[in-house]
Amino acid sequence: MSVTVGNGLVAEVEALGAKAAAARAEVGRIIFGQDEVVEQVLICLLSGGHVLLVGVPGLGKTLLVETLGTVLGLAPKRVQFTPDLMPADITGSEILDEDATGRRSFRFVPGPVFCQLLMADEINRASPRTQSALLQAMAEGKVAVAGADHPLPKPFHVLATQNPIEQEGTYPLPEAQLDRFLLQVDVSYPDLANERTMLLATTGAKLARAKPVLTGEQLLAAQTLIRMVPVGDSVVDAILTLVRGARPETAADDIVRHHVAWGPGPRAAQALMLATRARALLDGRLSPSLDDVAALALPVLRHRMALNFSARAEGVELREVIAGLVKRL
Repeated sequence: MSVTVGNGLVAEVEALGAKAAAARAEVGRIIFGQDEVVEQVLICLLSGGHVLLVGVPGLGKTLLVETLGTVLGLAPKRVQFTPDLMPADITGSEILDEDATGRRSFRFVPGPVFCQLLMADEINRASPRTQSALLQAMAEGKVAVAGADHPLPKPFHVLATQNPIEQEGTYPLPEAQLDRFLLQVDVSYPDLANERTMLLATTGAKLARAKPVLTGEQLLAAQTLIRMVPVGDSVVDAILTLVRGARPETAADDIVRHHVAWGPGPRAAQALMLATRARALLDGRLSPSLDDVAALALPVLRHRMALNFSARAEGVELREVIAGLVKRL
């Protein structure tokens, strides 16, 4: 795909890259030892997508969402997902009002999903019915209540968290909903130096506060601009090779054909295309490279694939399968 980049677009991309880098630095001032997590979440938001954060409790996932809301100028809300949570608890419901004349009418009361940055905490604890209500909001940017559509604010992003250890009383996310998350970001423990810095910074008399860097309108403009960033033919070919190579039906790799139950769909290629553009912009580059494809292959593909029984019996891990596909690029 050959695209001529004008001076105006170059200037806009460079200005946006500087702003995005400033946002990353500001988030990193509050969140210690999670540079890769912060980068991947920012990539997802710049791409206009939703993020699934997987990690044990206490690693700063809630603080990350609050900090992103401040830095990016978004209105955040948080919902604690539980088995008894109903769809109306998220989307809102209609109530019967009566005015001074005695006339009755229904009025829609918006739920917490009507925000710009929704933290869905422990999303896999909600019932499938409640999960499906959130799926419509993520996919269509609106909710339907009593036959009427109610559009959500723009931009609208879901940052959902999931505990990988405690699985009692959970409902695994269906493949259709997992596919709606642009990236799955695994949040791990910080190293010793960063954990020491965090310990000293968060137990003192004065806590650091994040400062705004962008606004919601600027984030929307950034998402539009990223779609205009040119992508070379080699990167497009690498994305298609990687995604198609992860499907048992079209794979050239014996490991994929024998151990993968189902592979990623076309949405995975779309996610990689957008995410590589955003990563290049964060690094101050005007177009993505093969390194961007390799770096984002795991967070884009791991929740869009599943291993079969024989793979699990032999101890094959999905991370290893994806790493093998990246090496073939």
